[in-house]
Amino acid sequence: MTKKIKKFRVCPVCLAACLQKASRFGSNTKRHLVLFLNSSHFLTVGVSLALVAAFFLCAVAGESLLPRTAANPSVAGETEDFLPNVREIIGEIHPGDSLASSFRSNGVDEEVQQSVISAFEGQVNFRDMKPHDRYTLTLDDDGGLVKCLYESGPLEVHAIERTAGGSFKAKKLDVSLDCRTVKLQGTVESSLFAALSAFHEDPKLIYSFADIFASKIDFNTETRFGDRFELVFEKYYKKNQFVGYGKILMARYNSKEVGPLEGFCFDNGREEPTYFDHRGFELGESFIRSPVPMARVTSGFSYHRLHPVLDIIRPHLGVDLAAPVGTPIMAASDGRVEFAGWKGGFGKQIILDHSGGYKTYYGHLSRFAANIKAGARVRQKQIIGYVGATGIATGPHLDYRMAQNGVFANPFNVKFRPRSQLAGTQLVLFHQELQSLTKLARNLDNPKIIMVKNVVVTPDNPISLL
Repeated sequence: MTKKIKKFRVCPVCLAACLQKASRFGSNTKRHLVLFLNSSHFLTVGVSLALVAAFFLCAVAGESLLPRTAANPSVAGETEDFLPNVREIIGEIHPGDSLASSFRSNGVDEEVQQSVISAFEGQVNFRDMKPHDRYTLTLDDDGGLVKCLYESGPLEVHAIERTAGGSFKAKKLDVSLDCRTVKLQGTVESSLFAALSAFHEDPKLIYSFADIFASKIDFNTETRFGDRFELVFEKYYKKNQFVGYGKILMARYNSKEVGPLEGFCFDNGREEPTYFDHRGFELGESFIRSPVPMARVTSGFSYHRLHPVLDIIRPHLGVDLAAPVGTPIMAASDGRVEFAGWKGGFGKQIILDHSGGYKTYYGHLSRFAANIKAGARVRQKQIIGYVGATGIATGPHLDYRMAQNGVFANPFNVKFRPRSQLAGTQLVLFHQELQSLTKLARNLDNPKIIMVKNVVVTPDNPISLL
């Protein structure tokens, strides 16, 4: 390894005095002898020679006798921070782990664990930990906590760091994402789910697209071969890794059964995205068509149906929607839970009471969603339960029924009014947004055009994912 020789400086005053004494010493031996014996001159010459020797030794060692601030005035007043020796422990939460068990498996003592829990109090709830949550601990030589980074999702990154006073400061970190605007379009051959799955997109996107038109078309029964679809939506990436879908900005479905449908996303002050047709009518109606968007109708509304289990002719005043056990079931409209429990042959059933004398019935559930009990308020599209096969059932399905003032009707044939209509300034702003989205959709047909923007997610600038 090559040793670097540091630059040094010689004091001009000291060097001049030394050279002057040496010159006088060499000009006259006798005189120099007298001067040398003179005690005061002997001391002066001795100091001078000592300085020369010192500078010579410093040059060989590569050091300077002068303070660093004098050698480089630009760094005067600066101090070098003390950086203790630290070590990092990187861990991940596995199924069945608690924070304590994960820390123990990585050799982290209980004192550090308590420091982490206390510092993150109010920011991170470790009771809600999920598999694949990650943490990075930085410890000093004594095993004390210096800082901790905890990631409970791509957008949930929290950090604590020890201050000079020994306490810990916690904060949620900003997250930088790339937002890519993408367009998909295609033709239905067997089902909407199959058509969109061909693009290898997550089912969340498919369900969200279907949900936009949930009050206009039943994708279980009304899709036809040759129906066409188109959607423009956002995809978020973190360091080139896909983290989730943003909003569906525009959706179109050209149905041979019900005609052309379109929805444009417009911010009208609600927390969730709201979709309107080109006239400014909200797509969502007072009731959605189906509480399970992607299911197979196995039995329709009828006054004379042969019961598959009892083998007798009896009315079936609802619609059976077959789906895997655990498929989420949505509330058809805003309302109140009138009943949630066991109801004979319907097994686990929920009955919702809505305005206008309407009631909806959901039977054969495997379980209820959290907080679903008699008297609870629910919102339209809120998950209230999950598909099952309780009661008298040949397989997992939802028995869905609707009645108004005690009279049952086919829920797929009932007509409802739009939930809202834009007017005034909002309608003008919506038409401007509609033109922008329509132009964007056309531009994305050009493969040379790629829409990408950087988004920094902060506590004051959050985003929502599907």
